[in-house]
Amino acid sequence: MSGTQSSLPAPIARLWEPLRKRSRSKRALLLMAPLLVFELLLFVAPFLILLRISLTGGSSDLRYAEGTWSVDGYVEVFTNGVLLEPIIYSFKLGLAATAITVVVALFYAYAIRRAEGLVKSALLFSVVLPLLTTLVIKTYAFRPLLSPNGTLNDVLLGLNLVSEPIQFAPGTVGVIVGQVYIVLPYAVLAIYSVLSTMDWGLVEAARDLGASRPRSFLEVVVPQAMPGIIVATVISFAWSVGAYAAPGLLGARDQAFAIEVEKRLLSNLQWEIATAYSVVMLVLMLVSVAVLTVALGRFGGEMEYA
Repeated sequence: MSGTQSSLPAPIARLWEPLRKRSRSKRALLLMAPLLVFELLLFVAPFLILLRISLTGGSSDLRYAEGTWSVDGYVEVFTNGVLLEPIIYSFKLGLAATAITVVVALFYAYAIRRAEGLVKSALLFSVVLPLLTTLVIKTYAFRPLLSPNGTLNDVLLGLNLVSEPIQFAPGTVGVIVGQVYIVLPYAVLAIYSVLSTMDWGLVEAARDLGASRPRSFLEVVVPQAMPGIIVATVISFAWSVGAYAAPGLLGARDQAFAIEVEKRLLSNLQWEIATAYSVVMLVLMLVSVAVLTVALGRFGGEMEYA
């Protein structure tokens, strides 16, 4: 291994040495190598290309003015109110969809944990089944359900619960419903994977000491499930903030961040603005995810169990 290290270029050797020291064995480091190469090629390299394009100057006849350097794209993002509104909308969508998803997923995962036999299998199958359908199809299916002349309004009108149809979709309500449906299976599986390893004797001990069912759930189950809740929150929030399918099919197409990027990139050919917009949004999302993770981590749980 030392011979291999000495033959590496100096920059790569400096990166390799800390990894070698931290690995428990040379074999473990070799097993990590394909994953590191995968991450570098499919995530790091594209992001660096994105960052470089965002620092180019605008051009009236070229999508990408190669060789130029400029921060005009970032200036446009921070000074143009038209670009700030989709960011605000996307973060509101992310917070609303994440809150609903995590609460529903927690109770659903808890129900799976408590169920047995055929009922448990049916609940798990109902979570996995939506993953077998393509994203666009299962999102678009909500249009006939939530539109003013759709199934839900027909039911509400038939029960005399409303006097006139409600505009669920296209609209914010439809976007939230569609996005929750998209990310809910992943959130349920993340939380259930933690609850399935939980010692149920802790809950029984809490009840033996006088805790009610709601109190034992809040003070014993929820802290134990917190690693899964954190993972579910990160998945739901990151996916919802950058959502494209639900806002595009169930909402106003000019509201979400991802739709705005598509318009700037493909229709207006403003590559430097679209890429700068994406970089800013990515940084804001990473900061938000870090804050959410730290905040939720204070309520209990150990992340190494997630």
